[in-house]
Amino acid sequence: MGAQWKHAGQVANADKKGRITGKLVKEIQVAAKLGGADPDNNPRLRACLETARKNSVPRDTIERAVKKGAGIGPDAVTYETITYEGFTPHRVAVVVECLTDNKNRTASDIRVLFRKGQLGNVGAVSWMFDRLGVVEAHHSDRTIDAEGVAIEAGAQNVELLESTEVPEGSKGARFFTETTDLDAVSKFLVKNGWTITLSEMSWIAKSGTELGEAERKEVSEFLSAIDDHDDVHRIYAALK
Repeated sequence: MGAQWKHAGQVANADKKGRITGKLVKEIQVAAKLGGADPDNNPRLRACLETARKNSVPRDTIERAVKKGAGIGPDAVTYETITYEGFTPHRVAVVVECLTDNKNRTASDIRVLFRKGQLGNVGAVSWMFDRLGVVEAHHSDRTIDAEGVAIEAGAQNVELLESTEVPEGSKGARFFTETTDLDAVSKFLVKNGWTITLSEMSWIAKSGTELGEAERKEVSEFLSAIDDHDDVHRIYAALK
């Protein structure tokens, strides 16, 4: 099934570190707003904090983001989630999720970024995706049966993560849930010794478009340009 589209080296690319930090801060704020400031009771926030720490976001920056998102103190912020749908060059369906404090600015910028593709209306391509909860987690016991855990947790499906995606000596898995079960599955995993690195709603492509090397490179460059925008939170592309 797979997760959202990511271009190679996105997190490791040093010249984008400031932009990545900004996006992580937004994610923390939204997670805190939706589920509260206590990571023990907010799996999405806990996963955001884990990712922020892995990317060396300073502790004081993380703490300020949590407080702002949860409405604690005078600097509370409000971000809205806006979803755009359309096609990349070579007709690959794509869903772009944005977090913004200025809908007009974001809409204008996204229209410009889609000039080489085709921006559609709401529902234009979302029917090509399933709306599911996704939890990515790893466990220190490499012998643990991820499929058995998925059944116990109430997940609909599971796939193992590559060894490069998890800490050395760990076993990682991506659990897929119904939209209403995301929180329950996340809490079950934490209770049973899993460390969650992602817990959120996702768009999973029902099938993917297969492209040649040149076409794939063009699509990747198109998606990378969109991903570079500060307001873009996630990109989901139906690309094999």
